[in-house]
Amino acid sequence: MSKASLAAIVRHCDRVLQSARVQDYERAANGLQVENRGTITRIAAAVDASLATARLAVAARADLLLVHHGLFWSPAHPWTGPRYQLLRCLLEHDLAVYSSHLPLDAHPRLGNNARLCAALGFRKLRPFYFDHGLHLGFQTQTRLPRADLAERLRQATGRPPRLIPAGPAVCRRIGVVSGGAGDGLKQAAAEGVDTFITGEGPHWTYALAEELGVNVLYGGHYATETFGVKALAAHLARRFNLPWVFLDHPTGL
Repeated sequence: MSKASLAAIVRHCDRVLQSARVQDYERAANGLQVENRGTITRIAAAVDASLATARLAVAARADLLLVHHGLFWSPAHPWTGPRYQLLRCLLEHDLAVYSSHLPLDAHPRLGNNARLCAALGFRKLRPFYFDHGLHLGFQTQTRLPRADLAERLRQATGRPPRLIPAGPAVCRRIGVVSGGAGDGLKQAAAEGVDTFITGEGPHWTYALAEELGVNVLYGGHYATETFGVKALAAHLARRFNLPWVFLDHPTGL
């Protein structure tokens, strides 16, 4: 059985993702969130850290859980009820948790947006959507019918997107930001795109898209953010000669 040091994996992730340089949301807590006894034999990747995904990781015999959304978005105390069950599950099964939020969104090779763009067949990417001190997404220039783009997104994510057909029928400048960037539609339009792909957005963005003349495709917050953890886990598996598995626990949102 192949083994690797948790400390070595964490150092590598922190360096590759440049976590210390990214100004993330205060509670994102990028990096190692829960340690184990120090040895890793199998990696599990999931979008969200939760009791459900921790149990899936245990069932998969993993001792490192890589996630995009970590443990501490809501107040992390008291550790009672389901929170206690989560803590007990992690400790009893020696399961470490490593989380990467905006660093994994923005990474030019392993990130959610880079991998989603690759899955959509986009080339010649340019930085897009400056937020929290860095460009989170990418944009591309092309000539692609809107219906064809929607079908590409469906194939990439495994679910039909919600389409606001407020822009041109043939998309020429497309911006991509995974997750919940819909409330940044005005910013996306100001950066010159005629079509904006993200995960989800508020109800009022429908009228705003019509006002701005921009197509919006909501591919699902969860569905657009499976790409980064898969790419990171595969990268670590190659580098440290470890098996890995993706734990699919979709929210439908």
